[in-house]
Amino acid sequence: MNKIGVVGTGYVGLVTGTCLSDFGLNVICVDNNKEKIDHLHKGIIPIYEPGLEPIVERNIYYKRLEFTTDIKRAVKECNVLFIAVGTPPADDGSADLQYVEAVARDIAKYMNGYKVIVDKSTVPIGTGQKVKGWINEELEKRGVSYGFDVVSNPEFLREGSAIHDFTHPDRVVIGAESERAMKIMKQVYSVLYLNETPFVETNIETAEMIKYAANAFLAMKITFINEVANLCEKVGANVQDVAKAMGKDGRISSKFLHPGPGYGGSCFPKDTLALSEIGKQYETPVTLIETTVKANEYQKTLMAQRIEAVLGNLEGKQLAILGLSFKPNTDDMREAPSITILNELAQKGAMFKVYDPIAYKEAKWRLKNISSRITYCENEYEAMEGSDALVVVTEWNQFRNLDLSKVKSLLKQPCFFDLRNIYQRQDMELQGFKYAGVGQGIGMQNDPEELQAKKEVAAAKGSC
Repeated sequence: MNKIGVVGTGYVGLVTGTCLSDFGLNVICVDNNKEKIDHLHKGIIPIYEPGLEPIVERNIYYKRLEFTTDIKRAVKECNVLFIAVGTPPADDGSADLQYVEAVARDIAKYMNGYKVIVDKSTVPIGTGQKVKGWINEELEKRGVSYGFDVVSNPEFLREGSAIHDFTHPDRVVIGAESERAMKIMKQVYSVLYLNETPFVETNIETAEMIKYAANAFLAMKITFINEVANLCEKVGANVQDVAKAMGKDGRISSKFLHPGPGYGGSCFPKDTLALSEIGKQYETPVTLIETTVKANEYQKTLMAQRIEAVLGNLEGKQLAILGLSFKPNTDDMREAPSITILNELAQKGAMFKVYDPIAYKEAKWRLKNISSRITYCENEYEAMEGSDALVVVTEWNQFRNLDLSKVKSLLKQPCFFDLRNIYQRQDMELQGFKYAGVGQGIGMQNDPEELQAKKEVAAAKGSC
């Protein structure tokens, strides 16, 4: 096996290149951003991903991993080239393929023999055939004829768990049109193949569809339980018990049945929009996904509306916000619920003291339009001091075990909005909080007699 080239050192490209080098392969990672490459040479990682930095350092030390801006060199030295550049949404929601096209054409300009070109980026169905066309166009311009194969090898990496997901995947999907390409890809992933990781071998279009279908289904599952949670609020049911019972059904499973303020990040929002546009393009609308996109945006807005409904006039009120990233263990704020929620509340006059373990840098430009209303704090308790209410937006582990006595002493009033359901309503009310979760009931107007009865029941249980 010759060297592996990975074009793009963003989230997917850097994780892919680093993990392949840790499999014992020689990898060249390419990016046209010289500053990013210079930082990588110095061991400065441009993304936040737990566990990534030591693997990069280890493989640089053993000379299995290198970084360059020279795509010509990478193409000439490598016989397998991964395209791992961004596919941001265009104005109509479809995936913008300009960066994929640019890389495909660059590869063709410098090809010197048979190559396997691997689409690792999430791309619309039919992109593999477009990549073949772009490469053939460039080869014709050069007046040369080299054999090549295009392969679809979608990634299934969760931010915050990407290293584990790459090295211990549920499956590896390979879409190819030749046995030669399939054999080479199995050699690339030989460590996983020998460990009996399931491999799905299919054609290019099916592999492309698998990625979109998987992400869209998970997004739909999240949105479903959010809508069930909203209904639970109205009928007096507890969504946590509902989700627990549903999750015991093997046909459903408990994963992604956690109600909250809506999904965000780099994948679900972009991929659901793209799949919706593909359906329209082929006059086969995927109406469930179209509805999911709308319902998810509504869920974010609904969280802000609930806070206003409980607190009343928000003009001049200060809210302690815990968590800004779209999920824990990442600094990614793309499409994060926090952006919509804070902007909605800011329009009503609210001020914010916020704390997130790592997302400050991104928050300061994504929330720059309301920067005058935000104070960034050093820890969660500083954010609470003198605030009118506490809002947990992202479920970082350190927020799961707050000193509740200290929280009460710091807040002006014990109002606790738990948008991730990391606490139990009954427990919080026994502690004297006015508590609002998602799908557990608003619970902000405690009846003194009812609360005393709950305390007596809890005390009786404790004495048994």
